[in-house]
Amino acid sequence: MKKLSTRELEVLDLLIREELSSREIAERLTISVGTVDTHRKKILKKVRVSNSIGLTKYCIFNNLISL
Repeated sequence: MKKLSTRELEVLDLLIREELSSREIAERLTISVGTVDTHRKKILKKVRVSNSIGLTKYCIFNNLISL
């Protein structure tokens, strides 16, 4: 597994823990929605999951987020 960047971890936290949409994440981080979607795709590829449920499970099992 490839290591997630600081920004990817930030997007992941907002996506999973705070349940924000791509638009909301973009506004919070002052980046474009396209950039958020690119980060999301890279995260999914790096951790080898195909959807948000798999991503949530990955985060829980690897202690990447605190609920």
